Amino acid sequence: MRTCFFTYQACLVSGMSLKFNSGLFGEVYDREKYINSYAMRKIVLLFMCFVYWGTGLAQTDSADDNSLFMDPAAIELRSKMTIPPYGLDKVKALISTIIPEEDKETTDAGINAISAVDFKKLTLREKFTYTMIHAEQYAQNCAIPEYQTQIDKKIFATLLDGFNESSWSQRQTDFLQENRDSVMKLIQESVVRSKRMGVNYKHAIVEINGWQMIPFIVDYAKKTPKDKDALTLLLLLMKRGEYSEFIKSSSFKKLYGEDSNYYSYLNYNKENEALIFSRALKYYDEKKSK
Repeated sequence: MRTCFFTYQACLVSGMSLKFNSGLFGEVYDREKYINSYAMRKIVLLFMCFVYWGTGLAQTDSADDNSLFMDPAAIELRSKMTIPPYGLDKVKALISTIIPEEDKETTDAGINAISAVDFKKLTLREKFTYTMIHAEQYAQNCAIPEYQTQIDKKIFATLLDGFNESSWSQRQTDFLQENRDSVMKLIQESVVRSKRMGVNYKHAIVEINGWQMIPFIVDYAKKTPKDKDALTLLLLLMKRGEYSEFIKSSSFKKLYGEDSNYYSYLNYNKENEALIFSRALKYYDEKKSK
């Protein structure tokens, strides 16, 4: 089946005419020209995506048509983030001052970051908020998500990306890993308060290999049955830790084996849920005993 990936937000460009200095590359750009050329590249890429996608649809029989149709509600549910409250207004104000810096090596990537000085001045909690609501690296891609029907009946192998075409920069992942105990504590505080574990929190837990949170995640999953990605998070932690019992299982083969793909999933049922809980807690006990 042929698919082509894109995101709508990638095509939204604001036009402001002013000079700005790229601290990353030491060059001065005319922002209006930069944005216009950037917008044109986006439009061309989007057109190519639709052409490619349309060709795929033309070659796909009717039985497969639904699998190529995007379900916005399903995507929104799985990509919803949790916004931390710590210094939120201050962090948002800083983010609003960011001027994008295009990568000199490619026209399809760049950095959207506050200065090193401003980042250093943030408290640990403020840095956490900044990292959870803003990813500094962006890379253009073409992505039309497949139709995710009946997501309440599926346990996916992977999490969706809450940051659209962006990802955490090296300094952001360094911050998370260097402060992993504090990060886990802040996530737990926020989840208990909001009753929600957004996709950004889940990605952060995977990034820091937060296996110590497994009992908390299991408890959250039981209290929040609609969030099937909590089960995905447990799978990813066992995969990250190369837990032998899980690696050897038929579930692992189906989710992450040679024939798997980005949309691989297990059918949700009480038996599979109980098995994931049991394996994850067993993995936790094994890690804790070492």
